Amino acid sequence: MATRPDFEIGGFQIPAGTRRTVDLPVSVLSDHTPVTMSAHVIHGAEDGPTLFVSAAIHGDEVIGVEIARRLLRSRKFSRLQGTLIVVPIVNTFGFLNHSRYLPDRRDLNRCFPGSWGGSLASRLAHLFMTEVVDRCDLGIDLHSAAIHRTNMPQIRVSPKHEKTLAYADAFGAPVVIRSGLRDGSLRKEAQARGVDILLYEAGEGLRFDEQSARVGVAGILRVMHALDMIPEDGVPLAEVVPVRAGSSSWERAPAGGLLRTYKTTGEMVEEGDLLGVVSDPFGENEEELHAGQAGLIIGRANMPIVNEGDALFHIAKVNTPEAESRIESLHAQLEDAAMFDEDEII
Repeated sequence: MATRPDFEIGGFQIPAGTRRTVDLPVSVLSDHTPVTMSAHVIHGAEDGPTLFVSAAIHGDEVIGVEIARRLLRSRKFSRLQGTLIVVPIVNTFGFLNHSRYLPDRRDLNRCFPGSWGGSLASRLAHLFMTEVVDRCDLGIDLHSAAIHRTNMPQIRVSPKHEKTLAYADAFGAPVVIRSGLRDGSLRKEAQARGVDILLYEAGEGLRFDEQSARVGVAGILRVMHALDMIPEDGVPLAEVVPVRAGSSSWERAPAGGLLRTYKTTGEMVEEGDLLGVVSDPFGENEEELHAGQAGLIIGRANMPIVNEGDALFHIAKVNTPEAESRIESLHAQLEDAAMFDEDEII
């Protein structure tokens, strides 16, 4: 019987039916310490798609690193068809410094596709594109909200391809948002090369969130099953179709002061609903913040200290009449499904 060819990445060869962590050289620090981007490759014995899972493109978004760790401990890959590439930490510089950015203060997710002769961010982006993205059929990129904000678990996807939307539904996050592509982003540049990406947003910067981790691991396994990479056995299949949203907007602080919130992520609101109150430290003046549109709160600020104009509540417009009951069912599914526990998944 013919043997599947080795998988080549960064000059390394991974034989079919094996797995290996490879270190892709990125740079050398000023004290001569080498910096690499490490990727774990599981090269299945049988043919199939190639999927990448990446995290910490923003160095402070650590929830994705935990999701990648749990995923790599899964026992589902003994019969893997195709190839899985997992890069738990893309932006090593930001991760070590607890920072969203690289040392040159650039946002890596605005520097794709990059080039070998550009800035540090540009070179790292180019490495990721050529060594990882160009070898894959689909990607799942893991993110969280910025520091002092939190996001409910959600998938963001380009609205162009129905097949990719089907994978987004298969992931099983409570909400799927069809969002545009930004110049210099991984999603835009990967799509230009024929590789669609599901962007998972959940939790907050520099924090672990158990529900976000569980949803992320289970969602990746569901997508792999939808790609026919792994069998259905033990994969926690979604019981409720996610809510889809086509647009979203932020409600901003009407004044500076101390914020008291009355709504949180995952709640449906109507136009005019009271979201919170901003008071001055003396309690003499209070400004109410009301929802400018009906929708689902998919993110909010965590800090009670705000300045006028700060983004406080992120509301997505949903068109599904039964959205509220569907969201409640999804939350119940996440809380009740023991299969989402790490010990069950691995």
